[in-house]
Amino acid sequence: MALILRASHFLVRNGRCTLSGLRLSSFTTRSRKSLSASLVLEDGTRLQGYSFGHGKSTSGEVVFNTGLTGYPEALTDPSYRGQILTLTYPIVGNYGIPSTTERDQYGLLKNVESENIQVSGLLVQDYSHNYSHWNAVKSLSEWLNEEKIPALYGIDTRRLTKTIRDKGTILGKIEFEDQPVEFLDPNTRNLTADVSVKERKIFGKGNPYRVIAVDCGIKHNMIRHLVMVIHLVPWDYDYSEEIYDGLFISNGPGDPALAWDAVLNLRKVLESNRSQPVFGICMGNQLTGLAAGAKTYKLPLGNRGHNQPVINQLSGEAFITSQNHGFAIDEASLPAEWNSLFINANDKTNEGIMHTEKPIFTAQFHPEAFGGPTDTEFLFDTFMDLVKGKRSSVTHAMSRPVKVPPPPKVSKVLVLGSGGLSIGQAGEFDYSGSQAIKALKEENIKTVLMNPNIASVQTNEEGEKQADVVYFVPITPEFVEDVIRRERPDGILLSMGGQTALNCGVELFDKGVLQRYGVKVIGTPIESIKASEDRQTFADKLKEIGEKIAPSVAVETVESALKAAENIGYPVMVRAAYALGGLGSGLCENEQKLREVSQQALALSSQILIEQSLLGWKEIEYEVVRDAADNCITVCNMENFDPLGVHTGDSIVVAPSQTLSNQEYHMLRETALKVVRHLGIIGECNIQYALHPTSLEYCIIEVNARLSRSSALASKATGYPLAFIAAKLALGVQLPDIKNSTTQQTTACFEPSLDYIVTKIPRWDLDRFHMTSKQIGSSMKSVGEVMAIGRTFEESFQKALRMVHPSVDGFVQKLPSMHQELSDGRLEDELVVPSNTRVYSIAKALHAGYTVDQIHELTSIDRWFLHKLQRIVDIESDLKNLKLDSFSQEDLLEAKQAGFSDRQLAKLIGVQESDMRNERLKHGVKPWVKQIDTMAAEYPAKTNYLYMTYNGQENDLLFDDQGVMVLGCGPYHIGSSVEFDWCAVSCIRTLRNLGIKTVVVNHNPETVSTDYDECDRLYFEELSLERVLDIYQQEVCKGAVISVGGQIPNNLALPLYLNNVNVLGTSPLMIDAAEERSRFSAILDEMGIGQAPWTAVSSVEDALNFAATVGYPCLLRPSYVLSGSAMNVAYGPVELKKFLEEAARVSQDHPVVMTKFIEGAREIEMDAVAKNGKVVAHAISEHVENAGVHSGDATLILPPQTISEEDIQQVKEATRKIAERFNISGPFNTQFLAKNNDIMVIECNLRASRSFPFVSKTVGTDFIDVATKIMVDYPLQEHTLPHLDTPLQPSGYVGIKAPMFSWPRLRDADPLLKCEMASTGEVACFGANVHQAFLKALMSTGFRLPKKGILIGIQQSLQPKFLPTANKLHKLGFTLYATEATSQYLNEHNIPAQPVEWPLHSAGVNSTATRLIQDKVVDLVINLPNQNTKYIKDNYLIRRASIDTGVPLITNLEVVKMFAESLSGAGKIEATSLFHYQKSSKRKATP
Repeated sequence: MALILRASHFLVRNGRCTLSGLRLSSFTTRSRKSLSASLVLEDGTRLQGYSFGHGKSTSGEVVFNTGLTGYPEALTDPSYRGQILTLTYPIVGNYGIPSTTERDQYGLLKNVESENIQVSGLLVQDYSHNYSHWNAVKSLSEWLNEEKIPALYGIDTRRLTKTIRDKGTILGKIEFEDQPVEFLDPNTRNLTADVSVKERKIFGKGNPYRVIAVDCGIKHNMIRHLVMVIHLVPWDYDYSEEIYDGLFISNGPGDPALAWDAVLNLRKVLESNRSQPVFGICMGNQLTGLAAGAKTYKLPLGNRGHNQPVINQLSGEAFITSQNHGFAIDEASLPAEWNSLFINANDKTNEGIMHTEKPIFTAQFHPEAFGGPTDTEFLFDTFMDLVKGKRSSVTHAMSRPVKVPPPPKVSKVLVLGSGGLSIGQAGEFDYSGSQAIKALKEENIKTVLMNPNIASVQTNEEGEKQADVVYFVPITPEFVEDVIRRERPDGILLSMGGQTALNCGVELFDKGVLQRYGVKVIGTPIESIKASEDRQTFADKLKEIGEKIAPSVAVETVESALKAAENIGYPVMVRAAYALGGLGSGLCENEQKLREVSQQALALSSQILIEQSLLGWKEIEYEVVRDAADNCITVCNMENFDPLGVHTGDSIVVAPSQTLSNQEYHMLRETALKVVRHLGIIGECNIQYALHPTSLEYCIIEVNARLSRSSALASKATGYPLAFIAAKLALGVQLPDIKNSTTQQTTACFEPSLDYIVTKIPRWDLDRFHMTSKQIGSSMKSVGEVMAIGRTFEESFQKALRMVHPSVDGFVQKLPSMHQELSDGRLEDELVVPSNTRVYSIAKALHAGYTVDQIHELTSIDRWFLHKLQRIVDIESDLKNLKLDSFSQEDLLEAKQAGFSDRQLAKLIGVQESDMRNERLKHGVKPWVKQIDTMAAEYPAKTNYLYMTYNGQENDLLFDDQGVMVLGCGPYHIGSSVEFDWCAVSCIRTLRNLGIKTVVVNHNPETVSTDYDECDRLYFEELSLERVLDIYQQEVCKGAVISVGGQIPNNLALPLYLNNVNVLGTSPLMIDAAEERSRFSAILDEMGIGQAPWTAVSSVEDALNFAATVGYPCLLRPSYVLSGSAMNVAYGPVELKKFLEEAARVSQDHPVVMTKFIEGAREIEMDAVAKNGKVVAHAISEHVENAGVHSGDATLILPPQTISEEDIQQVKEATRKIAERFNISGPFNTQFLAKNNDIMVIECNLRASRSFPFVSKTVGTDFIDVATKIMVDYPLQEHTLPHLDTPLQPSGYVGIKAPMFSWPRLRDADPLLKCEMASTGEVACFGANVHQAFLKALMSTGFRLPKKGILIGIQQSLQPKFLPTANKLHKLGFTLYATEATSQYLNEHNIPAQPVEWPLHSAGVNSTATRLIQDKVVDLVINLPNQNTKYIKDNYLIRRASIDTGVPLITNLEVVKMFAESLSGAGKIEATSLFHYQKSSKRKATP
């Protein structure tokens, strides 16, 4: 970092950082300080905007361009002459303007397309007053003023685009006050004459080939591409008798029929016997058509953007092209000797023609692509080959047939899932797998899914979008082979299950299993996967095509790593091969750090890459799609807010990129296509770059030849269903043949245009893990993410911050409630070192007066982002001294357009949120509803994928559905994961099956519920009171379901109810009573239902008095929290005080309840559904672990195996009473303790719980389906449901749900289970008995069964209970090693155990426990400690050594006992799964 900062200082000092914010800080950043003006359309529409150009009225035809970059190039394109240009991408001016006078060796302008700005005016949504780019010399505003071109921002450009689209042609004028101007139609005059040269110009002297270029408005980049002696002549010049080797007709503005002299001159050539090649572009295409005798016509709307797909009629190839034209050739009018050469894949219009005999061809699009994609630059090579005589005909030159492999002949495909959620591999694979299965089913392919993730939507077994058979078994080569043997698939799909599926597939291929059973890998071939995953092969492959990667060496030992680092020079980056989410990676500044990181990495992977660190460079990503016919597109590009050094999964990411120029954007795009083609990828992949912040230098970091987290984000950010498309491509379907599902009339072979900005912010839960560093780096730590959509960066960014955690108000200096506040002395350290709270430190620094430049020097974050954040702080400073009634409409609108929430503004001035909302509504300031349609409104959207924004002037749709609102789960985090997405999707599907329209609100891009085809209206929006009310009131919803999305929507129940929302199901008053611990406990006492002794505490004194009464240990429980947040067991007064402070912080508005902690109790879960207080469905499961482990971290058994019938009946009776007392209508979950025949209630959640998917699938009744029908008052067949009087279910098989932990990611965290949840996911497996199910479930979490040695260390009090288990392990043939006292105890009982020494108390006689683990002498560690020992630190080191070297670890006595019993009693473990057991049960039940 210091190196980067020193380099940065040097560049500024030497004047190379022309983007320096110091020079720009005087610019105004506030809309109200700009001169206002109006856009007036000929239909009478008047839109108010703010001037950032020349203050003079103008008129012209209003057109739009959907490009995401390239505004300097577009503004100087002569084809725009006489037009007022609307840019659909809403944020413009970001990278300023490069030199508009700099020329190349030919005397051509390097950065722009002509000598002047050609447009009559410019219209944008949001203008960046503070630009940032190393190549910029001035702002867009300065340039427009220099050239006297008016420009407005603050215009709803989406609304304007739709108007132009629907009307075809529309005239408009930019009018300033007291400057009236008439409408002027530029198409009535010969614009070609305006822009053409007046006399001949010659370029490229000395070249033997002479080309005449007819200037109808030629772009400088066209001349540059021709690289011959170019005689540039005026548009009406008669060249028919001149000597030349080739004739080129350029682009130009307006109606080609008005340039009739040009047509006549060209006709002379066409009708002569001349054999010289002719090439026309854009206007040149239309003029050639007219000269040939065809007709042209005005398009209903012009094709103006960088993403237009065209098909080569000779070869079938598809290309993405840049276009700017309003007229087209009528193909039907072409004479017989002329053929169509290109057609537009979207609107099927002609895009180029060719002569059947002569070397004459044209392109309607722009192959010179400046700005835009460079896919068709080869047309200039084709023309030059014809000129030089290397090709004899256009057909010969253009047909270049692509060898398309035949589609794979498969009828049954095995899809490998990713297993349980873990850090680095989360819900995105539920989304991608679900999409893939849907695509396969659509193609009538039988699908078999292997995935033990019980909580995922893709593992449902019923529904048209689901697999035919689901196996809940470990994703290991042995189990996959068993499934292949049973199911006999002929294809296997590896790219939808993350690294787990990919690695497993490679191993199966290498072992010959796939070949032996005749199973084809569909999609990307194994060789390509290996080339992208093996670090050395990848580096070699890139060198073959001359692509740049950071200097690197692949090694397999620590010593080789040290040697490589010596050669490369420190700092170096370590990356592990075949690893996920940067696991095993790290930045190493010195030899000691490298030794540590490489040891850990090589424990997890056989190969690591040592590469030069590029810390401080920009990180850019592209999502690329390629089909078997070599058609290739980029779907989305993304830019990391954080510079390189932070894993992209832990970085704030924006889409599309904001600080890249057209040159940079398309340089990286072109490279992406080249790399993907060279690697032979078929389907979807992700490519990551490091881009130098002050030059065009770049390096490729990595390519993921599979669906990834970024793919899910890109899919949701663009509306382009990547996984669905990738699955189709794997079957051999070609891109042009797939429909764009949002428009339902255009092709999927295109690159989405965005007219909004997306911000992704990760969600971390590092504060749960007290010894884990809060710093973030190259190894991913986040557990989830959010995605926000807005039409300004400020709006999108502040929305995203609030989505991450309900306690965050926006870009503020206050940390979320679970964090300790920052001390001022540490502020600069917090800025320099990336952490999970750095964004709040940036806010604090800006409030403290740090400049943008100072923060940039400390963080290397691009100044453009920092200027936008400065604007948020400026607005806050302006507003904080206002009184509520002094807010003007303009004040409110500006704040809302910059993403301020009502609550944020209310806190700023010290009023209630409801008062601020009322004031805002009084002023008529409301959000607008906009669609995501992939094409920036160029085509009408058929989907209802929506977001809300204050940066608009109309809604995109009508609100006449009056559907039922379903609130989703928000970001995945510990305690609220994919299981709540399953619940939401089940609810939505049930409502739709009942014919009820659905309105879904969620903001998690990893979910199936945020697939726009799952519901009638999807709002990718905040789950806040403000936004839910906005949507509910706008949609006039019939009601809202808040009980299926976990704690975030559940916490909104009472506030929504108090704002007149019809909350469906259980009354919010009852939910509130159950959530507030003290009230709930008091109600249980009233009903006579048992619970542990309790009290509500409001002071440390209260807590100490209670502990003195009941004795330690005591449990502290805050209210309205999920996953045991700040829930702890205190064993003494010191811990009690510390834990009480934590609990009070997360439960500020509600009392903290303290209970006596009951040791040695069994824990029972009751998942149920009630109707008007009567239980209609239930399932009872028990925990393997005793109480004290959070239920989310516990191993669940269904049906219970050790709970007595008497206890079961008590549980049912208590459940019946609770349902009746709270008048429950919907889902609920109650947790019980069982000890000595006493049943005690722990807690009750009047919502769906995380175990609902598990119990629903295991017993064969969808509890959410039942609950949803109850909530909408749909009749049930109650006798068919598992009500309280039915026997325990299931029978004939057992299900085990096991937790997934991510300890390897959480460096230094102690992997001991407590009351506060730590697991990141879950799996479930099934067996004929509990032991089979348990071992399968354990293996599904990545646990490897031991084969040789087991290390044991247990506290003295547990030794007698552990003895039978130790004996079992000994008899199973394992070599036992044990810490001193444990070893002595086991040997005394004739169980051989070799003693090992404590790591910090070694006498040097025997190996230490940690050395034994690191040397892989043992392959299982059993560590059962307590806190009353001098070996606390030693035990911790043993547990961490186990995690860091990848040796399985068990830390719970009950789990160890179950494990030993299962090893000895499970019998043969097979892939038989739930589907088979349920089928068998149904057969037995049928007489």
